[in-house]
Amino acid sequence: MRAEKQNITKEYLTRLNGSPFFLVVDYTGLKVGPITELRKRLHKAGAEIHVVKNSIFRMAAKEAGMADLSGSLTGQLAVITGQKDVSSAAKIVKTFGAEFEKPKIKFGYLNNQRLESKDILALADLPSIEVLRGRLLGVINAPATKLAALINTPGGMLARVIQAKVDKGE
Repeated sequence: MRAEKQNITKEYLTRLNGSPFFLVVDYTGLKVGPITELRKRLHKAGAEIHVVKNSIFRMAAKEAGMADLSGSLTGQLAVITGQKDVSSAAKIVKTFGAEFEKPKIKFGYLNNQRLESKDILALADLPSIEVLRGRLLGVINAPATKLAALINTPGGMLARVIQAKVDKGE
């Protein structure tokens, strides 16, 4: 392998090892303007898209410990990697695909587990990680709030009865 290809393979390997997920999309027919717009949207979500050469990416994925991707890497492909939430990146790709009818999600990996396009689309429908954390905290906090209200109810009722008696002048 030539030195240039080895450097590119190392770059892909670094991206794969540095990201908890990657999504592979087919961008065939997508012009420069829309690709730039997709890059901007992904950047806001902490992700990035890179056009890859299939053979070099196959070698980098093999070095990263992924299963053999020989049959999966066909056509004009780009890889989306990121440091944050996979569902936000998937959501951006899904909405962008609805607007421009491209790119098409082929497959992805999340923590070394392969995800098919239907799995990625299901992740795109999930709320963001911040919303999920808020909901979880609400569920955890609800019993304590109800308990505090229950404990305060008899004392509050007694105070209202005493106040009513005072108001009547008894």
